Amino acid sequence: MTSSIRIAAKSGLGAGTRSGCLVVGVFENDKLTHAATELDRASRGQLRAIVRRGDIEGRIGQTLLLQALDNVPAQRVLVVGCGVARELTDARYRRVLAAAAARLMETGSSEVVSFLSDLPVPDLEVYWKVRLAVEATREARYRFDDFKSKRSGRAPSLKRMTLAIDEARQLPAAERALHDGAAIANGIDLAKDLANTPPNICHPTYLANRAKELARRHRSLKVSVLEAAQMRRLGMHTLLAVARGSHQPPRLIVFEYKGARGSGKPIALVGKGVTFDTGGISIKPAAAMDEMKFDMCGAASVFGTMSAVAEMKLPLHVVAAIPAVENMPGGNATRPADIVTSLSGQTVEILNTDAEGRLILCDAITYIERRYAPQTVVDIATLTGACVIALGNHATGLFSNHQPLADALLAAGQAAGDRAWQLPLWEEYQSQLDSPFADMANVGGREGGAITAACFLSRFARKLQWAHLDIAGTAYRSGKQKGATGRPVPLLTQFLLDRAGRSR
Repeated sequence: MTSSIRIAAKSGLGAGTRSGCLVVGVFENDKLTHAATELDRASRGQLRAIVRRGDIEGRIGQTLLLQALDNVPAQRVLVVGCGVARELTDARYRRVLAAAAARLMETGSSEVVSFLSDLPVPDLEVYWKVRLAVEATREARYRFDDFKSKRSGRAPSLKRMTLAIDEARQLPAAERALHDGAAIANGIDLAKDLANTPPNICHPTYLANRAKELARRHRSLKVSVLEAAQMRRLGMHTLLAVARGSHQPPRLIVFEYKGARGSGKPIALVGKGVTFDTGGISIKPAAAMDEMKFDMCGAASVFGTMSAVAEMKLPLHVVAAIPAVENMPGGNATRPADIVTSLSGQTVEILNTDAEGRLILCDAITYIERRYAPQTVVDIATLTGACVIALGNHATGLFSNHQPLADALLAAGQAAGDRAWQLPLWEEYQSQLDSPFADMANVGGREGGAITAACFLSRFARKLQWAHLDIAGTAYRSGKQKGATGRPVPLLTQFLLDRAGRSR
């Protein structure tokens, strides 16, 4: 878990500011930003001379750490490349912030003043520039080494950051951005922590206990937990089928948040919580099976989003359900060809026990519909490898039976830098789920696998305004940088901020 950093905003700062490090931007073609120009004047042309001799060319992501500049009281100056001035967009601004934050974590500075929040980015208000700076800094600071006997490398020394704001009248918007950015970053960190925790620790009961702990921290959150016997009495047999092979008992974790004006039909989130997925009897290959601890990233993102919503005190009514199971082989495990009855009454022939996420989600969606009659339902799941093949690791797959909801989620993802891409949910794909023995099969073949998975879920959301986010490609990274990303917490929180009328 990551230690805290204090981030503030202040106007009236300049080259004479005393700090462990000042952060300024330079553009390509030897063009200095406003803050860099002021530093250059104070140092009598020293900064421009350094740029002109080619030590930094101004390309996006370039950084140059200077230990001192003449007549500048800061101990260090971090110069960050911002690309071509007229081509600075919000996406490139995020890259500038990320590069600066990563480099700052390598310095010995405990406190810094950054002028990057004052860069001229077209159509980007001060709220967004500050909020994105907070999120980028927290992203760079994140570490997960709780299970190491010795911490690897030197921990970042950065404790305080001040973001320079051009005008005092912009400070109220900056303060709001600091608050929202910190809440979202806290939610992202929580989602990462849960997903990165090893599966011998993070099992369904552990998730239920963490939910109760979160509710104790936020009085506006209420949590209830259904155990296997309660689910059996209700008829949640598709969910229970997935858990049958494991010694870890399943849990259905239910959050409810009511903000100051939160009343009426709620917005509902449903997060897939398979804390480890072997594939069951349809067992996965051994290579990279360790990454199946990330099969609960949908659940983790719901935890993070509910935490952020409570911290931001949004005037909304939000509920969430997390079906939490472990999918294991065993003498009692569900077999291919088994037929089970869902909570909705529809029957499912289970042809592949590794297509388990949709089986737990469908019962959770029906439970939420019956208990809360929500206005909107969004489910989030690392559901299909097919979505990774289709979209890679950059965009989340989005499916919906209600276009205004899909448009709102796409817009929120674009604004938050956590983008989704809509895929079709056409009637023609539904026939791939036909079964001669049950109402439907749980898989529809290799072709359009992400789409048929969404089609399966759509059969349990016919009466709802519903969307499905397939985060299999975006929820975590593989390789040397292995770990959870915290996505789509930014998308979901922005969607709820928009619903609350709190930004943009």
